[in-house]
Amino acid sequence: MRNLVIAFLLFVSALLPACSEAEPANTTANRPDVASHTAGGEQPATSKPAARSAPADERTVEFGDFEGTVERTEKKNSPAEAAILSDVRTGRHDRFDRVVFEFSGNELPSYLIEYIDKPVRACGSGDVVPLKGDGWLQIRFEPARAHTEEGKPTVAFRELQPMLPNLLEIRSTCDFEAQVEWVAGVGSPNAYRVIELKDPTRLAVDIRHK
Repeated sequence: MRNLVIAFLLFVSALLPACSEAEPANTTANRPDVASHTAGGEQPATSKPAARSAPADERTVEFGDFEGTVERTEKKNSPAEAAILSDVRTGRHDRFDRVVFEFSGNELPSYLIEYIDKPVRACGSGDVVPLKGDGWLQIRFEPARAHTEEGKPTVAFRELQPMLPNLLEIRSTCDFEAQVEWVAGVGSPNAYRVIELKDPTRLAVDIRHK
Protein backbone atom coordinates (compact mmCIF):
# COMPACT_ATOMS: atom_id res chain seq x y z
CA MET A 1 0.00 0.00 0.00
CA ARG A 2 2.80 2.40 0.89
CA ASN A 3 4.43 1.76 -2.44
CA LEU A 4 1.19 2.67 -4.29
CA VAL A 5 0.93 5.99 -2.41
CA ILE A 6 4.53 6.89 -3.24
CA ALA A 7 4.02 6.02 -6.89
CA PHE A 8 0.87 8.20 -7.04
CA LEU A 9 2.67 11.19 -5.48
CA LEU A 10 5.55 10.89 -7.95
CA PHE A 11 3.07 10.84 -10.86
CA VAL A 12 1.28 14.01 -9.64
CA SER A 13 4.55 15.88 -9.05
CA ALA A 14 5.63 15.10 -12.65
CA LEU A 15 2.47 16.78 -14.02
CA LEU A 16 2.71 20.01 -11.99
CA PRO A 17 5.39 21.89 -14.13
CA ALA A 18 3.37 21.47 -17.34
CA CYS A 19 0.18 22.76 -15.70
CA SER A 20 1.74 25.75 -13.93
CA GLU A 21 3.12 27.69 -16.97
CA ALA A 22 1.82 31.25 -16.71
CA GLU A 23 0.95 33.48 -19.69
CA PRO A 24 3.87 35.87 -20.34
CA ALA A 25 3.31 39.38 -19.04
CA ASN A 26 1.82 41.93 -21.53
CA THR A 27 1.30 39.30 -24.24
CA THR A 28 -1.84 39.49 -26.39
CA ALA A 29 -0.86 37.24 -29.29
CA ASN A 30 -2.82 34.27 -27.92
CA ARG A 31 -5.82 36.27 -26.66
CA PRO A 32 -8.67 36.11 -29.18
CA ASP A 33 -10.65 38.79 -27.34
CA VAL A 34 -7.88 41.37 -27.90
CA ALA A 35 -7.24 40.23 -31.46
CA SER A 36 -10.90 40.64 -32.47
CA HIS A 37 -11.02 44.13 -30.90
CA THR A 38 -8.04 45.48 -32.84
CA ALA A 39 -9.06 43.75 -36.06
CA GLY A 40 -12.55 45.21 -36.02
CA GLY A 41 -11.68 48.20 -38.22
CA GLU A 42 -11.14 50.80 -35.50
CA GLN A 43 -9.00 53.71 -36.65
CA PRO A 44 -6.34 55.35 -34.50
CA ALA A 45 -7.32 58.65 -32.90
CA THR A 46 -4.95 60.46 -35.23
CA SER A 47 -6.71 59.27 -38.40
CA LYS A 48 -8.52 61.86 -40.50
CA PRO A 49 -12.32 61.69 -40.40
CA ALA A 50 -13.96 60.12 -43.43
CA ALA A 51 -14.57 62.62 -46.22
CA ARG A 52 -18.16 63.69 -46.67
CA SER A 53 -19.78 63.06 -50.01
CA ALA A 54 -20.06 66.24 -52.08
CA PRO A 55 -23.51 67.22 -53.40
CA ALA A 56 -24.16 66.52 -57.08
CA ASP A 57 -23.97 70.19 -58.10
CA GLU A 58 -20.34 70.26 -56.95
CA ARG A 59 -19.36 67.17 -58.93
CA THR A 60 -21.24 67.98 -62.15
CA VAL A 61 -19.91 71.16 -63.73
CA GLU A 62 -21.50 72.30 -66.99
CA PHE A 63 -19.30 75.38 -67.48
CA GLY A 64 -15.79 74.03 -67.13
CA ASP A 65 -14.08 76.98 -68.84
CA PHE A 66 -14.18 80.53 -67.48
CA GLU A 67 -12.30 83.79 -67.70
CA GLY A 68 -12.26 84.56 -63.98
CA THR A 69 -10.25 87.26 -62.27
CA VAL A 70 -7.03 87.75 -60.32
CA GLU A 71 -8.39 90.88 -58.66
CA ARG A 72 -10.01 91.25 -55.27
CA THR A 73 -13.58 89.94 -54.95
CA GLU A 74 -15.80 91.27 -52.17
CA LYS A 75 -19.48 90.86 -51.35
CA LYS A 76 -21.35 92.23 -48.35
CA ASN A 77 -24.09 90.11 -46.80
CA SER A 78 -26.03 90.66 -43.58
CA PRO A 79 -26.94 87.32 -42.00
CA ALA A 80 -29.08 87.42 -38.88
CA GLU A 81 -26.20 85.91 -36.91
CA ALA A 82 -22.68 84.64 -37.46
CA ALA A 83 -22.63 81.86 -40.04
CA ILE A 84 -21.21 78.54 -38.82
CA LEU A 85 -18.62 76.94 -41.09
CA SER A 86 -19.38 73.21 -41.10
CA ASP A 87 -17.12 71.75 -43.78
CA VAL A 88 -14.29 72.50 -46.22
CA ARG A 89 -13.56 70.22 -49.16
CA THR A 90 -11.65 70.27 -52.42
CA GLY A 91 -12.09 68.70 -55.84
CA ARG A 92 -10.40 68.48 -59.22
CA HIS A 93 -12.13 69.34 -62.49
CA ASP A 94 -10.91 69.37 -66.09
CA ARG A 95 -9.72 72.99 -66.18
CA PHE A 96 -9.75 74.08 -62.56
CA ASP A 97 -9.49 73.01 -58.93
CA ARG A 98 -12.34 73.73 -56.55
CA VAL A 99 -12.52 74.46 -52.84
CA VAL A 100 -15.94 74.55 -51.18
CA PHE A 101 -16.90 76.16 -47.88
CA GLU A 102 -20.16 74.85 -46.44
CA PHE A 103 -22.17 76.70 -43.79
CA SER A 104 -24.99 75.72 -41.49
CA GLY A 105 -28.23 77.59 -42.06
CA ASN A 106 -29.51 79.41 -45.13
CA GLU A 107 -27.37 82.55 -45.23
CA LEU A 108 -23.86 83.24 -46.45
CA PRO A 109 -21.69 85.69 -44.52
CA SER A 110 -19.86 88.52 -46.26
CA TYR A 111 -16.73 87.35 -48.04
CA LEU A 112 -13.50 88.83 -49.34
CA ILE A 113 -11.18 86.90 -51.65
CA GLU A 114 -7.80 88.11 -52.89
CA TYR A 115 -4.26 87.05 -53.67
CA ILE A 116 -1.85 88.19 -50.98
CA ASP A 117 1.93 88.45 -50.67
CA LYS A 118 4.03 86.44 -48.26
CA PRO A 119 4.25 85.94 -45.42
CA VAL A 120 0.85 84.46 -44.58
CA ARG A 121 0.16 85.05 -40.89
CA ALA A 122 -2.30 83.67 -38.37
CA CYS A 123 -4.63 86.24 -36.88
CA GLY A 124 -4.16 86.97 -33.21
CA SER A 125 -0.68 85.48 -32.81
CA GLY A 126 0.78 86.90 -36.00
CA ASP A 127 2.78 83.70 -36.46
CA VAL A 128 3.88 82.91 -40.00
CA VAL A 129 1.85 80.10 -41.59
CA PRO A 130 3.94 78.12 -44.10
CA LEU A 131 2.08 77.25 -47.30
CA LYS A 132 3.07 75.35 -50.41
CA GLY A 133 3.07 76.99 -53.83
CA ASP A 134 3.95 80.29 -55.49
CA GLY A 135 0.63 82.04 -54.86
CA TRP A 136 -1.62 82.53 -51.84
CA LEU A 137 -5.36 83.07 -52.21
CA GLN A 138 -6.98 84.36 -49.03
CA ILE A 139 -10.68 83.66 -48.41
CA ARG A 140 -12.22 85.59 -45.51
CA PHE A 141 -15.76 85.33 -44.09
CA GLU A 142 -17.49 87.73 -41.70
CA PRO A 143 -19.52 87.44 -39.49
CA ALA A 144 -18.68 83.77 -39.21
CA ARG A 145 -17.13 81.25 -36.88
CA ALA A 146 -15.83 77.71 -37.05
CA HIS A 147 -16.56 76.66 -33.48
CA THR A 148 -19.54 76.06 -31.22
CA GLU A 149 -20.46 78.30 -28.30
CA GLU A 150 -18.55 75.85 -26.11
CA GLY A 151 -15.44 76.32 -28.23
CA LYS A 152 -15.51 72.95 -30.03
CA PRO A 153 -14.35 73.16 -33.68
CA THR A 154 -17.11 72.66 -36.25
CA VAL A 155 -14.58 71.60 -38.90
CA ALA A 156 -12.53 68.57 -37.84
CA PHE A 157 -9.27 69.75 -39.43
CA ARG A 158 -7.34 72.98 -39.96
CA GLU A 159 -5.48 72.09 -43.14
CA LEU A 160 -5.79 70.03 -46.30
CA GLN A 161 -3.09 69.08 -48.79
CA PRO A 162 -5.00 67.81 -51.84
CA MET A 163 -1.98 68.37 -54.14
CA LEU A 164 -4.23 69.00 -57.15
CA PRO A 165 -2.86 70.41 -60.44
CA ASN A 166 -2.90 73.96 -59.04
CA LEU A 167 -4.46 73.81 -55.56
CA LEU A 168 -1.72 72.31 -53.42
CA GLU A 169 -2.75 73.16 -49.87
CA ILE A 170 -5.32 75.12 -47.87
CA ARG A 171 -5.07 76.15 -44.22
CA SER A 172 -7.18 77.86 -41.60
CA THR A 173 -5.48 81.07 -40.47
CA CYS A 174 -8.25 82.69 -38.41
CA ASP A 175 -11.32 81.85 -36.33
CA PHE A 176 -11.56 84.83 -34.03
CA GLU A 177 -14.01 87.65 -33.25
CA ALA A 178 -16.58 86.58 -35.86
CA GLN A 179 -13.98 86.27 -38.60
CA VAL A 180 -13.04 83.03 -40.36
CA GLU A 181 -10.16 82.91 -42.81
CA TRP A 182 -8.52 80.22 -44.94
CA VAL A 183 -5.60 80.64 -47.32
CA ALA A 184 -5.03 78.43 -50.36
CA GLY A 185 -1.50 77.73 -51.54
CA VAL A 186 -1.46 77.36 -55.34
CA GLY A 187 1.22 76.44 -57.82
CA SER A 188 0.42 79.56 -59.86
CA PRO A 189 -1.80 82.57 -58.96
CA ASN A 190 -4.19 81.97 -61.85
CA ALA A 191 -7.62 83.48 -62.41
CA TYR A 192 -10.40 82.28 -60.11
CA ARG A 193 -14.17 82.56 -59.91
CA VAL A 194 -16.70 82.46 -57.06
CA ILE A 195 -20.02 80.58 -57.13
CA GLU A 196 -22.73 80.70 -54.46
CA LEU A 197 -24.56 77.38 -54.01
CA LYS A 198 -27.71 76.49 -52.06
CA ASP A 199 -29.16 73.48 -50.24
CA PRO A 200 -26.81 73.36 -48.38
CA THR A 201 -25.39 76.89 -48.22
CA ARG A 202 -21.93 76.92 -49.81
CA LEU A 203 -19.36 79.12 -51.46
CA ALA A 204 -17.27 77.49 -54.19
CA VAL A 205 -13.96 79.00 -55.31
CA ASP A 206 -12.62 77.63 -58.59
CA ILE A 207 -8.96 78.24 -59.50
CA ARG A 208 -7.84 77.66 -63.07
CA HIS A 209 -5.09 75.14 -63.83
CA LYS A 210 -3.45 77.40 -66.47
